[in-house]
Amino acid sequence: MKLVVIDYDAGNTANVLRALETIGVEAILSAKPEEVLTADGLILPGVGAYPTAMAELEKRGLVTAIKEAVGKGTPLLGICLGMQILTETGLEHSKTEGLGFIPGICREIPASKGKPVPHMGWNELHIKQETLLTTGLEGEDVYFVHSYFTDVPTEYVDVVADYGLELPAMIHKDNVYGAQFHPEKSGQVGLGILKKFVDLCLE
Repeated sequence: MKLVVIDYDAGNTANVLRALETIGVEAILSAKPEEVLTADGLILPGVGAYPTAMAELEKRGLVTAIKEAVGKGTPLLGICLGMQILTETGLEHSKTEGLGFIPGICREIPASKGKPVPHMGWNELHIKQETLLTTGLEGEDVYFVHSYFTDVPTEYVDVVADYGLELPAMIHKDNVYGAQFHPEKSGQVGLGILKKFVDLCLE
């Protein structure tokens, strides 16, 4: 199986590769469109800002390649910023067009008393709808670091975390999946999610 971690200078790439290694999966880190197009599964990691991420993917010719790969059924998992740019539009710094796989807008988390932004640290998950990736996640804690959230229709929200509002923690549409938290920093629970994604790519 060929699993490609998409390289666009995002911050958490090394940790994602290390986590995959821990579960016995050797992934390729690549910014080459041809590698993306021949992958059995794609992981889009990310730490940083929505506009910068989209500009970098565009510059490397990866937007077209990712869309083509997803269009022919290749599973894609976006992590943190990688999940945010799965939406149609981002409102970070300026209005930016995203990859558009999942309807919705990425907007800033409203700060409230006792809920500082960024939302940082461990938070409990609650399942809204079962998918191949959500098994056993009810009540588990995972690690978040983000200031923006994906405001998407409920039909695409699989898992939420409570932070003054229900923050989408995992979303999906068809063969595109997103995790707002960092599976690679979330211990055995996070490794389990990555393992389930790998299994899905093998189907």
